[in-house]
Amino acid sequence: MAPEELRRTLKQQPFEPFRLVMTDGVSYEVRHPDLLLVGKRTVVVGLVGDAAQEYFEQTIKVDLPHIIRLEPIGAPTSSA
Repeated sequence: MAPEELRRTLKQQPFEPFRLVMTDGVSYEVRHPDLLLVGKRTVVVGLVGDAAQEYFEQTIKVDLPHIIRLEPIGAPTSSA
């Protein structure tokens, strides 16, 4: 996935929470724009303990080519 696409999604007003779906079927929810840091080749995802939190408890670094799609949070998770 291109970093520009993620940046556009984060800057969308109003912000709409979304899920990053990875090549291995794992997904990460981004419920606040401050919970995703976009780089040229990677993103850092802030992981929260509670969906209402705006502060992360831990982070995970993901390579952009492994993100296959973005889904609105309201969409059901895909079974792969």
